[in-house]
Amino acid sequence: MTRALLSCLFILLLSPMLSTSHSANAAKQDLVRQSCVHATYPKVCLRTLSSYGGAARTTRDLAQVAVRVSLAHVREVSDFLSQLKGSGRREQGALNDCVAQMGDTVEELRKTLTALQHLQRGADFRWQMSNAETWVSAALTNEDTCLDGFKEINGKVRSDVRRKITNVARITSNALYLINLLDEKPASPKP
Repeated sequence: MTRALLSCLFILLLSPMLSTSHSANAAKQDLVRQSCVHATYPKVCLRTLSSYGGAARTTRDLAQVAVRVSLAHVREVSDFLSQLKGSGRREQGALNDCVAQMGDTVEELRKTLTALQHLQRGADFRWQMSNAETWVSAALTNEDTCLDGFKEINGKVRSDVRRKITNVARITSNALYLINLLDEKPASPKP
């Protein structure tokens, strides 16, 4: 009987901790859901950020996570494109240009991440926000320019490039949306 009583007491003492842990995780997931609901690509936003909800306590944290996720996807796409071989000079030239543009995109997303990490309300806030928005916008332009290089080229390589670049552009677009949310409200934890 004593063992059963101790087990019950242990469970009763442990349950508030489990409940608190669960509610904190639920609040972080709510931050992701609430932030993604009006994103340009809400399903992509939820799919790419929901597993990172625990790392984001504030809207600023979530924006940083979104940029990191975009950066990781751009690197994957860049590696993928580097492995492709074009079936002619024109297609290979478009691939080479696209790889170079993805390299520029990586650099712009790194700059964005640095700006977000140093973002603080105050005199420089607007300047820092403008820089972050400009660099992510430039990353999106690179992704569009990559696709433009394949406009007059048909085939499997074009299809593969379009699929990969379109996906990464959607992820990057959502990152820009989440950065823009920072301008609307202070970067503070959600209840």
